[in-house]
Amino acid sequence: MTRRPMRRVLVANRGEIALRIMRACRDEGLETVAVYSDADAQAPFVRAADQSVRIGPPAPAESYLRIDALIAAAQATGADAVHPGYGFLSERAAFAQAVTDAGLIFIGPPASAIVAMGDKTSARRLMAAAGVPIVPGSTKALTDPDEAAKVATKIGYPVLVKAAAGGGGKGMRIVRTPAELPGALTTASSEALKSFGDGSVYLEKYIELPRHVEIQILADQVRTIHVGERECSIQRRHQKLVEEAPSVAVSAELRERMGAAAVAAGVAVGYRGAGTCEFLLAASGEFYFLEMNTRIQVEHPVTEEVYGVDLVREQLRIASGLPMSIPEGPLVPRGWAIECRITSEDPANGLLPSAGVIQWLRAPAGPGIRWESGVESGSEGTLYYDSMLAKLIAHAPDRARAIAVMQRALQELMVVGVATNVPFHRKLLADPDFQRGDIDIQFLERRPDLMAASDDDAAIERIAIAAALLAEDQRISRRVSAPAGAANAGASASAWTQLARRDGLR
Repeated sequence: MTRRPMRRVLVANRGEIALRIMRACRDEGLETVAVYSDADAQAPFVRAADQSVRIGPPAPAESYLRIDALIAAAQATGADAVHPGYGFLSERAAFAQAVTDAGLIFIGPPASAIVAMGDKTSARRLMAAAGVPIVPGSTKALTDPDEAAKVATKIGYPVLVKAAAGGGGKGMRIVRTPAELPGALTTASSEALKSFGDGSVYLEKYIELPRHVEIQILADQVRTIHVGERECSIQRRHQKLVEEAPSVAVSAELRERMGAAAVAAGVAVGYRGAGTCEFLLAASGEFYFLEMNTRIQVEHPVTEEVYGVDLVREQLRIASGLPMSIPEGPLVPRGWAIECRITSEDPANGLLPSAGVIQWLRAPAGPGIRWESGVESGSEGTLYYDSMLAKLIAHAPDRARAIAVMQRALQELMVVGVATNVPFHRKLLADPDFQRGDIDIQFLERRPDLMAASDDDAAIERIAIAAALLAEDQRISRRVSAPAGAANAGASASAWTQLARRDGLR
């Protein structure tokens, strides 16, 4: 690949990942272009960019998923490259190809690698051929219930029905008896069709009580390397909630074996840039390839903290034809990092998404804390997009101290106006089993108490509101005592607003 210098990058995403990419671009001396829907017109990531372009109404299908609008925005602003972030079009080969066909640089793997890893059944065949261990099961889509029954009998129950074209728990069903299989095939296929436009499903052996461990890889024109593992076993409905690096279950020897398998996977598809191989790690120490995410991951900060790398900057370097800046030789983890995903989900309402205006936000700070968010006080949460408000990352010399740092940060964090999952994180970090690292992907299924709302949670919420009101009153007092002028203009209205809130609190 020849060198293709970049000057301006269009970020085809929103929220915290858009801000994260823009910061990396600025560190590399690159200009940035934001694209936004009507719902995001006042969002922080739009203000952070050098230029911004409206691309449509709030619905993703009419804005962030419109390839034509994104390409047009890049061309109109003179962008040289497009970074897809994660979600939306980040793993769509058609988007990567459209960017390339428009003469722009796609900051990600080639479309051929996305295609190779996009269909789970073809990826399983490819990985098996490359010597990467896969979970026993079918290597092609199954449409005939009788054929599926034969496969299930051969590999043994329980089995897992999975969507061939997707992930994130969509189109997935656990089947423990032959009688459950026909119904599971039908419902999983229907859900997969709605979620991914492809109803194909396949079967895997269901591994009991495994850990979810993933390996970060980087590949430039010469080298493909791994950057250690992340433990992602704390999940709800196959959605990750907490991630950490390294993993308590992975020794240095196992890290190198899993890393070698992930590198082999990347080489097999001609990978370029940052990617992640996800594995199931059994209690026996055996591991099995699940899938490859051909993009930057939500949880990439824990790897960055522990290994001292900037994965997004490496993406930018590799895309422009430069070699990665990481020296040759094995990388050794330094300390421990934990990430909590802060979402606008209501513990008192079955953790359903909570929409509304964030009236007040106090982000945690101090030693060992990293806060990555796309919202601020005054931001409006909407049901059009993912419920994640922010990522809270703690880094310390060891796991016990990283947990303590995270607990301190969670106590400092206050969000008023929308319900959040912060009470869950506080309870999880205090749980003895979690503190011992005694976890697996079914951990939260066995511990519904950690997800349930409590009277203590309600009390903390009331304290948070009271603290927010006090802080706002103090701010108003300072404005009122300041010299007359523009700074004083909104004091009266704010005072009325605070009076109404106090009445509501009573």
